[in-house]
Amino acid sequence: MSIGNMRERRIRVLFLVTSMPVGGAETLLMNLVRRLDRQQFLPEIACLKDRGPLGEQLATEIPVYCNLLANKFDLRVLYRLWKLMRTRNIDAVVTVGAGDKMFWGRLAAKLAGVRVVISALHSTGWPDSIGRLNRLLTPLTDAFVGVAQAHTKHLVEGEGFPPSKVHTIFNGVDTTRFRPGDKLAVRRELGLPLDSKVVAILAALRPEKNHALFLEGAARILQAEPSAQFLVIGDGPLQEQLTKQAKVLCIEEVTHFLGSRSDVERVLQAVDVVALTSHNEASPVSILEALSCGVPVVSADVGSVGETVLEGLTGKLFPAGDMEAFVSKTLELLADEEFRSQLGKAGRSRTREKWSLDSMVHGYENLVRTLVAAKGSTVTVHTPIRPQVPFSAQ
Repeated sequence: MSIGNMRERRIRVLFLVTSMPVGGAETLLMNLVRRLDRQQFLPEIACLKDRGPLGEQLATEIPVYCNLLANKFDLRVLYRLWKLMRTRNIDAVVTVGAGDKMFWGRLAAKLAGVRVVISALHSTGWPDSIGRLNRLLTPLTDAFVGVAQAHTKHLVEGEGFPPSKVHTIFNGVDTTRFRPGDKLAVRRELGLPLDSKVVAILAALRPEKNHALFLEGAARILQAEPSAQFLVIGDGPLQEQLTKQAKVLCIEEVTHFLGSRSDVERVLQAVDVVALTSHNEASPVSILEALSCGVPVVSADVGSVGETVLEGLTGKLFPAGDMEAFVSKTLELLADEEFRSQLGKAGRSRTREKWSLDSMVHGYENLVRTLVAAKGSTVTVHTPIRPQVPFSAQ
């Protein structure tokens, strides 16, 4: 096949997000665009607000636009998005998450003549609930993407999207990067006691992640397991509040706020149990990262979590908000090293089989390619251009 023919087949895809901070959905998007087959796809990213740390990283590799929305009531965002899509000859738009980007992105795409419009959702409720205005644009949308079977069911039965338009693409993790390692070596690097029992939570410090329950539970776990150490991986608006809570609970000496880490896969190798205490989730990438590293998970039974955290097989589930159940399930795992090892091995095996990054990437590639082909028109020949100056909402 000639180079010219390969270039004619390439599809320019614009992913639209609010920003690219260090978070689960944003990390998934970064991994996705990096893995897309460049012989078939030319990915670009548009951020309604600032690029964020991950957006800054990607801007050295692909076009990343930002500052398209000045404020919540900035109607000019529609023109900016329309102009961007027309200027860049976008073939497919993928809005990531609900809210403003889902509404303005789909409307602008249709006005700009973009042939394929997809909405990828990552949550089953607040803060990413789908409002009435976004539902009104359902006829303009070619596909909705759920990240798990239960999530897809929610999009059909809970949100009312047409079943024919709803597709399931499981979240995926790089199982070659996230893998078991030398636990003691990492504990030395982190300054943790080598014989301690380490429990970690990997989530942005936001209200819906319910870190308050994690810290309250940590205080009780410490009473029963004096060697326990607790890692809080991630950052966010509740940083100061949670740090104060740890002091009030008298667990500040064994609670380590590590912030956002570029070496999460390394930190997880030092952990015995990963906890998730969220009020709501769809299919958290943090669970997949833990399981891929061979670490069992204790999680609130919310959203689609039960599809990855299988009771007694890859981890333990507890009713959301149930402090006593969270503590007892965690202590059960900490007390039995052999059981933890068994769960960890099963978790890694299932992750490699079902939730790999390659599987997720292929899912998006197949969906976009199929929808574009169904439109029955030739893909425009594109020459990659890396913009030097981002769009600005002025």
